[in-house]
Amino acid sequence: MTALPSLLRQSFTNFVEGLAVAIPRLLSGAIFLALAYVTVRIVLALVRSSIERLYVGDRELVGDLIVTLVAIFLWFGVALTFLKVLGMGDIAASLGTAVGFIALGVSYALSEMIEDTVAGVYLLRDPDFNVGDRVEAKGVTGTVAAIELRKTRIDADNGDRIVMANREIEPRWTHDVPEETDAPGTEPGDAPADGGSSTAD
Repeated sequence: MTALPSLLRQSFTNFVEGLAVAIPRLLSGAIFLALAYVTVRIVLALVRSSIERLYVGDRELVGDLIVTLVAIFLWFGVALTFLKVLGMGDIAASLGTAVGFIALGVSYALSEMIEDTVAGVYLLRDPDFNVGDRVEAKGVTGTVAAIELRKTRIDADNGDRIVMANREIEPRWTHDVPEETDAPGTEPGDAPADGGSSTAD
């Protein structure tokens, strides 16, 4: 009968000791999360304001993608650091390694999608490749109807709308620069208004 009270007393002592160790860590973790939240919000606001100056109009998708990627990296770093603050450094290291392998596998599986997205970023940033421009790419000649992160839509000269992966367009395409028109009221080959000739005295 004396063993049960002793066991309960020992369990209660261990609980109190564990709580005494855990409370400072929990408080430190709460303070860290509060500071991290404010810091991440400030960083994301600065990144977004900078990105919005570069990517406007139909290029806003690129800016949103960059901000999303930055947010993912920041919050993942916050999560790992939070685990270390709580004394779970080994778990944080294992989690970081596991996520690294998972990200590697996902990037390999989605390599073409990632390649399309990167090519789309370059196309959206290219001043010579815009909606309404006449281009020739992969044997297709027509007018650019839409530029998306993964695909570009081209209205071909035969009336078809061609949807092409950005990775197929970005390496090589030709911008069809319109020819300069003659002055109003003149026909090609017309002589200048002054007779087209002058005689030196």
